[in-house]
Amino acid sequence: MATPGLPLGNQKGLGELWSRLKFLLLAIFIYRVGTHIPVPGIDPERVASLFEQNAGTILGMVNMFSGGAFERMSIVALGIMPYISASIIMQMMSAVSPSLEAIKKEGEAGRRKISQYTRWLTVVLALVQAVVTVAGLNSNGFAYAGLHPVSFYVIAVTSLVTGAVFMMWLGEQITERGVGNGISMLIFAGIVAGLPSAIGQAFESTRQGELHPLMLLLIGFAAMGIVWFVVRMERGQRRITIQYARKQVGRQGYAAQSTSHLPLKVNMAGVIPVIFASSILLFPASIAQWSGSASQGKAGDILQELALMIGPGQPLNYVLFGALIIAFCFVYTAMIYNPKEVADNLKKGGAYIPGIRPGEQSARYIDTILTRLTVIGSVYIAAVALMPQFLIYSAGVPVLLGGTSLLIVVVVVMDFMAQVQSHLMSHQYDSVMKKANLQSIGRR
Repeated sequence: MATPGLPLGNQKGLGELWSRLKFLLLAIFIYRVGTHIPVPGIDPERVASLFEQNAGTILGMVNMFSGGAFERMSIVALGIMPYISASIIMQMMSAVSPSLEAIKKEGEAGRRKISQYTRWLTVVLALVQAVVTVAGLNSNGFAYAGLHPVSFYVIAVTSLVTGAVFMMWLGEQITERGVGNGISMLIFAGIVAGLPSAIGQAFESTRQGELHPLMLLLIGFAAMGIVWFVVRMERGQRRITIQYARKQVGRQGYAAQSTSHLPLKVNMAGVIPVIFASSILLFPASIAQWSGSASQGKAGDILQELALMIGPGQPLNYVLFGALIIAFCFVYTAMIYNPKEVADNLKKGGAYIPGIRPGEQSARYIDTILTRLTVIGSVYIAAVALMPQFLIYSAGVPVLLGGTSLLIVVVVVMDFMAQVQSHLMSHQYDSVMKKANLQSIGRR
């Protein structure tokens, strides 16, 4: 039935958008169901106790990205981390390998090849992570008694690898048939799934008198302020004015094209530097706690002392975490954005920056601006990532979302809304073109 007051073209456009939204909701529902299906042969209660003992290590971060599936040791416990790791590795290899860089420049065919290599690398990484995870669980006695070790390894590893491949496929399907980036939407769903319980715990603490109501209200206003700040920074751009040279064909001169802009985001690296820094900083603490009684002796004592020195709430932790984030921001931005390549493309297209000569000088000018923006962006990311830790360990204020999760949630929501608006605008243009009836003009 047609909706009153809406043109037929808009109804069709909204219908397509609604079908994409329904597919997205269905995919997220399937993902959330999968997080509650345990791997056969593993005792989930003992795994939950393990996570309570290893709070603040890399296990917590992996569990956050899996939406609690790793803590329940479900079939999708590995989540999309193998795919993310494979994508990052392929980006790094494309920047340093001439053959991969040449494939990347082949257009759509090259993109398909890179995607295929990423899928195969995802399977390899998922297999390695599954074997290490199952070996650790088996050595600590988390498998049910009576199971043959070989059978347990085959069933558990197959389940985890299959779950990781399914998550990769589901993310690609969301990107193609849904709205937004599929991998980002799955991470977003996993993070938001733990938000209701965190809010409930905050209200329960207030009811029991552990948290003052004014403090809870202050936390709410602070959260809104942080979200506003993150949105402003993520939307921040430095637009470089670009002009096109006047074209001359024979005796006929054509007017120059309208002035355009080359946008450079303040935060070019996204949340990847925070993920890298968290993994590296939490790795020693994870090794120290996983080793347990085996970490005795001089080497074990050194590892335990190092884990305590760089543990959450320690001054050295703040310094190292901030320094690693800033360093990875510069490294990752340099990998994904090449000023020399951008300057060459502008020169080939007949474009130039006013007051700057095309070629090498344009590349240096873009690189200078990009470096200044990266300084601002890296400090901003470090501040947002460190603020929750400072509030938790120094001021004793409970925080519902960590810095990494907050950045992911805000960025994904902004991208989702932008794509929804893009779908709506494209269908509005379609309806306008149909009303114009330009086909009849061409037949005349």
